Amino acid sequence: MIPVSSLSARLLISVSVLLVFFFGVTIVVLNSAFREAGEEAQQDILDGQLMALIAAAEPNVDGELEMPPDLSEPRFGNLGSGLYGALTDDSNFPVWTSRSALGSYVPYGEQPGPGQRTFSRIELEDGTPLMALSLHVQWELASGDLKPYTFSVAQSLDSFNAQLAGFRRQLFTWFGAVALIMLFSISMVMRGLLKPLRQIESEISDVEGGNRQSLSDDFPDELSSVARNMNLLIGSERGRAERYRNTLDNLAHSLKTPLAAIRAVLTEQRSGEVAEKIEAQIERMNDIVRYQLKIPAARSKKFGVIALPVEKELKKLVDGLHKVYKDKGPSIDVDLADGIVFRGESGDFLELAGNLLDNACKCCETAVKLTIAPLSVGKGSGGMRIIVEDDGPGIPEEARAPLLERGMRLDESAPGQGIGLAVVTDVAASYGGTVTISDSTLGGAKISVTVNPD
Repeated sequence: MIPVSSLSARLLISVSVLLVFFFGVTIVVLNSAFREAGEEAQQDILDGQLMALIAAAEPNVDGELEMPPDLSEPRFGNLGSGLYGALTDDSNFPVWTSRSALGSYVPYGEQPGPGQRTFSRIELEDGTPLMALSLHVQWELASGDLKPYTFSVAQSLDSFNAQLAGFRRQLFTWFGAVALIMLFSISMVMRGLLKPLRQIESEISDVEGGNRQSLSDDFPDELSSVARNMNLLIGSERGRAERYRNTLDNLAHSLKTPLAAIRAVLTEQRSGEVAEKIEAQIERMNDIVRYQLKIPAARSKKFGVIALPVEKELKKLVDGLHKVYKDKGPSIDVDLADGIVFRGESGDFLELAGNLLDNACKCCETAVKLTIAPLSVGKGSGGMRIIVEDDGPGIPEEARAPLLERGMRLDESAPGQGIGLAVVTDVAASYGGTVTISDSTLGGAKISVTVNPD
């Protein structure tokens, strides 16, 4: 069964199934009732025709019963009229047969016992359905003797079956029209009833996009608690982000003085290459502190994420890497899906792509490949997979697991991916993603990162 994600579609399908079931049962019941009523009417008609035959029968000069040449019902005398009659004696020998049965054998069904009547469904040789009625009587002759006779009539059911078929068509037509009108009416009613759900969905999207601060409070009672709890969650998240920002701000202020002291000592006692290396690491620490401070500060202003087009950011990043590794001159091949966006902060995306590309450029021989593709396709899909490959020495199997463990850091100067991969792992985890390491078809390492999985 194809899964249906829309609540209104599920309701319409459920109502449609119920309508089909109940209308189907109703059609069966009405059809059965109409058929039974029609059969009873046919039996009454046959009973009337049989009584007319009995009334028309007269004894002849020999004392035997006979039928007049012309009956009050003209169809008995018309060939193929669909109404047939017969009179038989006690030996089942036909005393009289209606002209309408000439050339045809009409089996009138089972012979009734004395004083009994029987209804039977029979068929002619050509398959025409008939309903037959036979009555056994004891006829008193002029001499006072009783002689048994059997009066039989049969009538074609073609007209009755045609009426039954027409009634069925009308049932299906009218019930189908009623079902469509009911489904349309129910869909209109559900559209109004589900309007608050669409409203809360729209408001949540606005909150995620930073266009509103909280959900409104004009929802029905069934959704008011949901909106209230969502607003509490939003407020709690903002408070958490604010506390996080304050904590990092305090940490930054605590680190500023030691870093400034170290830089002052290096300024007074410069020792060439060693001082330059230490100065570079101090600047790197300052950059990390500034970046970590910017994350909670930005997120405390609005709750939610924004859709960041990555093509422009990647172009700047690749151009910068070409300048940094000008002497090495690596070839960076970028395979980017059309219109793909990153749902999050630009700094987080640059941390992911920048660290992966930087490590790949350090370790490659000549080639680096970056592939970014969506995890899924559809409305609301914002997940992506970032894959960076190189043709360097790769990462040994036994070193992959430690690199992915929280808090593990390898020396930047060592071959392979270093501290940047741990940063990538932390950032990906904050977006509900994962990092995997494998071998690349280029011959080196292949790092796959997923973020915002749906």
